[in-house]
Amino acid sequence: MIQKIFSTLLVLLALSPLQNAFAAKITDGDIHKGDYRWLQFNLMQSIDNKIPFENQQDTYFEMEFGGRSGILDLYGYLDIFDIFNSPNSDRHGDTSTAATQDDNFFFKFAPRFSLDFMTGHDLSLGPVQEWYVATLFNVGDRALFEEYIGFGSDIQIPWLGKLGANLMARHVRENYGASDEGEWNGYILSTNWFKPFVEFQNQSFITWQGYLDYKFGANKIADDVNRTSWSLEWFNGIYWHSKQYAAGYGLKYYQNMALFKSGGFAGETSGFGHYLDLTYKF
Repeated sequence: MIQKIFSTLLVLLALSPLQNAFAAKITDGDIHKGDYRWLQFNLMQSIDNKIPFENQQDTYFEMEFGGRSGILDLYGYLDIFDIFNSPNSDRHGDTSTAATQDDNFFFKFAPRFSLDFMTGHDLSLGPVQEWYVATLFNVGDRALFEEYIGFGSDIQIPWLGKLGANLMARHVRENYGASDEGEWNGYILSTNWFKPFVEFQNQSFITWQGYLDYKFGANKIADDVNRTSWSLEWFNGIYWHSKQYAAGYGLKYYQNMALFKSGGFAGETSGFGHYLDLTYKF
């Protein structure tokens, strides 16, 4: 299934008529001409999601941010769990039953550095409009710290528009005591998209937005019967946006979430989960 998805993507790229029209341009030496930034607060409700150790239901707060400043392209978010201190949350109450239940937050930070802007040359190639040195940091509250580095790109896909795509190597600083801590172990292929497809007269619109994260090649934990060498997270959201607000529903497919084998000591880590979201934009 994964191979079919990647093959389809490659065919779309090969057939795309787009050439260099979408490439990053530096016409007058001003790399800050296209700078922008955004910040929003999200109130999220997760339902039946497949976070390890049965953390399926929770109402949490998310601060999400991003933008562009010269060579730097940035995305990130901070999740604060059990925001209402609710006994109905899987993140609430007795922390002795699961290794991650007393985690209070998760932080994702993903800076990318434009090779086009750093070199001063247009490196676009066909539908690939810009190249980056890509990095990613996943930080958990108690004992998770993953670092990634590799290459990224912005790719123009027919109808969909700009697709962010990154291929990075994975370094494990902390991973809840896994045997690969302190080592390079595996890779991640990550993509993301944001496609408005219905626009209204009041300038609000509806989008299809989401991401796909495919981790693979984490073979240094293959001898652990509770862990796997690959995992998949695929989020598809339908959102309504206005200038100040957004609301949406997301369907997420998991396979071996966080490289934990489904049905092992981490519980069910494969299947579908659901997200409801209310957003305030700054």
